Amino acid sequence: QVQLVESGGGLVQAGGSLRLSCAASGRTLSSYVMGWFRQAPGKEREFVAAISRSSGGTGYADSVKGRFTISRDNAKNMVYLQMNILKPEDTAVYYCAASTTAIIRRSSNDYNYWGQGTQVTVSS
Repeated sequence: QVQLVESGGGLVQAGGSLRLSCAASGRTLSSYVMGWFRQAPGKEREFVAAISRSSGGTGYADSVKGRFTISRDNAKNMVYLQMNILKPEDTAVYYCAASTTAIIRRSSNDYNYWGQGTQVTVSS
C-alpha cells in the first residue's frame, strides 16, 4: 500500500505557473503508474496526466497538452505536475493517484490509491 500527499497548490493569475508535488510513502513509487486528476465544483473528476513506471511514457488530457508536464523521481518517491499558462478553467482540486496497472490509464477507476488533493485557483 502507498500513501500519497499533494502540495504546491494555491492562487495564481491567469497565464501564471504552478508546480504540484506528490510525495509517496509506504512503498516504492516505481511500482506504480502515476496520474494526476482534477475535480472542479459541480463537475466529475477528470484525467489530467499520467506517467509510466519508468518515465518512458506520458499521457495528457487534450485540455492541458502543451501546457502541463508530468514527471517523476522514483529515487525520491516524488511525482510532479508543472502547470504553465494557467487558465481560469484549470481551477479545481488536483489529486495524485497511483495505479497498479502496467500501462498508462486515463480512467479514475483504474487507480488504486489517492491523495487528499490540493486546491488550485486561477483568477482571470
